[in-house]
Amino acid sequence: MTGVEASGAPLHVAGPEGPWEEVCDRFESVGRAVVHTTWGEWLTAALLDPELRGLLGRDRPRYRQGPAAAGRLAFAVSRVVMKHTAAAVLHTAPAALDIAYLPGGQPTLRGFGGELWLSLAHTEELIVVAVSRSGPVGVDAEAVTRRVSFEALHGQVCTPQEAELLAALPEDRRAARFLRLWTLKEAYTKALGQGMQRGFATVGFRWDGDGRAVLADDSPAARAWSFTTCLVRDRYLVSEACRDTGRDTDRGGGRGAGHVAGQVEDRLRDDPGPLARTGLPPAQTVRS
Repeated sequence: MTGVEASGAPLHVAGPEGPWEEVCDRFESVGRAVVHTTWGEWLTAALLDPELRGLLGRDRPRYRQGPAAAGRLAFAVSRVVMKHTAAAVLHTAPAALDIAYLPGGQPTLRGFGGELWLSLAHTEELIVVAVSRSGPVGVDAEAVTRRVSFEALHGQVCTPQEAELLAALPEDRRAARFLRLWTLKEAYTKALGQGMQRGFATVGFRWDGDGRAVLADDSPAARAWSFTTCLVRDRYLVSEACRDTGRDTDRGGGRGAGHVAGQVEDRLRDDPGPLARTGLPPAQTVRS
């Protein structure tokens, strides 16, 4: 079992005013924090901020060149939320930070390499930001109403072992587990700095006795990874992957993460209709 402490459910941050104290407390206690909001909640404050140009920094040309107004606004707000979150845990001003991107698209803070890791996901109106001081982190978010076809996509997403186990489940449980698996794999590959460049079928997961997702590889390096999945706003599945670079991986973790993940799948099974329908794959989240 992993020795990485669960970071808990993502914290709602309704705007630039916070609540940042709760985020900082979470960050100080477990070494990382995940926040969620919507771009509509931040839109007015972000656009009226006289420091918006500085907050966007090197991202400003991409913001101005976006083809659709809604996409430009979501892009701008997501970067503002990311800077405010990082600034809160670093106890500095958001405008003092400079976001850059690694070759795989992973956001990073200039001058803080190896000290603070970032990850960003947004889908529909939801924005999710993760910050970690304990090791690389990745987040992914998908709407539970997104239509997913296990039959069409399992070869691209699942290892043979995962596909066999999923195929044996009742349809409602299969749909819920497949979407959860998708978000876990995207969160993990984003934490690795690879994102969609790495085929999901090359990454294997299994479920431990408490229902928690763990890497199928049982090496010490694999045991350093922690995975959690939460249902946010009763609509979005949010998964987090984090590697602890300095903690003993032989220590057992608590039951919280597995319990929460089990509740997520139970909630999805209660209303299987949206997930049981086949159709398009889950939306790809923006990583850069």
